[in-house]
Amino acid sequence: MTFSKFLWFLLKTVTVGLAAAFLYVLIVQPELMHDHSNVVEFRESSPPPVTSRPAVPAAASRTGPVSYSTSVEQAAPAVVNVHTAKLVTRGIHPLLDDPVFKHFFGDRFARQRQEIQTSLGSGVIVSTKGYVLTNNHVIQGADEIQILLPDGRNAQATVVGVDVETDLAVLYIELDNLPALVIGDSNSLRVGDVALAIGNPFGVGQTVTFGIISATGRDHLGINTYEDFIQTDAAINPGNSGGALINARGELIGINSAIYSRSGGSQGIGFAIPVSLAKGVMKQIIEHGRVVRGWLGLEAQDLTPALAESFGLESDQGVLIAGVQRNGPADSAGIQPGDILLSIDDIKVDDSRQAMRIISELKPDTMVELGGARDGKQYTTRAQIIQRPASSPIPDR
Repeated sequence: MTFSKFLWFLLKTVTVGLAAAFLYVLIVQPELMHDHSNVVEFRESSPPPVTSRPAVPAAASRTGPVSYSTSVEQAAPAVVNVHTAKLVTRGIHPLLDDPVFKHFFGDRFARQRQEIQTSLGSGVIVSTKGYVLTNNHVIQGADEIQILLPDGRNAQATVVGVDVETDLAVLYIELDNLPALVIGDSNSLRVGDVALAIGNPFGVGQTVTFGIISATGRDHLGINTYEDFIQTDAAINPGNSGGALINARGELIGINSAIYSRSGGSQGIGFAIPVSLAKGVMKQIIEHGRVVRGWLGLEAQDLTPALAESFGLESDQGVLIAGVQRNGPADSAGIQPGDILLSIDDIKVDDSRQAMRIISELKPDTMVELGGARDGKQYTTRAQIIQRPASSPIPDR
């Protein structure tokens, strides 16, 4: 009897174990129920479900869209820190000038104080001869300017010249074996191109930020007199001013200049002066110590389709003359407010920014032929370019 009970218990145990194993295979690992003899045939005759890329050499993985380290390594040595210092005289507090205060304390506290005010920005070495390009507002009013290179060297800089109207300045330093950034082509930039900003934001040290070209030809921002900004979302912060905006090949395409911000920090809207503009300004400053611009004394406005229709024009090509300086070259040539400027020396005019650039690049005393339209009839006239007055109420814009 005892043996029979033991045998019955053993059979129940085995049966329960087999049932549990069957349920485990059926529910937890159902693939074990299939015939695996076909798996090898499927893998051999069909492409694998997951496609893997071939191994990429270490050097290749650090170029192109994976990394821009090569471009940065090429450009970064030529981006410098610009330290400025100026002596500032602080006036006395109004309370210290109060007669009651003076009655008790005399004039011992009513003295003006002098202190040294320092600031920090960035710059770009654009020539191995020692020329550094930066923003005018970075060095404006400075009594002393020190340039600190990424390799640890430093030198005192002298100001070659400044151009307030584009917010550019050219400095000169005397050092041997200077690196220089390769000048790129800012005229061929397209929205969506890669852009990298290099500078010294907040004085933390050389920093690189990444983004794209958000827009080109930004103007009427009220920042400078002559505006043709590159807009980028590469982070630009205080201290980046005067630094480099480079493309994916490590070439200089702009000088970082300003940000749009309500907080004082980057909000993805930064502006850089295109190198095509900066190069021309720098050349004139080095040659003449200042920028000489042509001037006609007219104010131009972009011609929209609605304005073209209101003037009875068949197209919106040209710019609207919104104002003419009395006794200026344009006035002497018979140009009137309300005219449409169509061409300058056979160059078709498409917008006011282009017209301003063409006029400003002409040398004083140059005779220029202007093509215009008035009351639906086209005309041509000649005007003599003069040097733009420093305090002109109409800066040809």
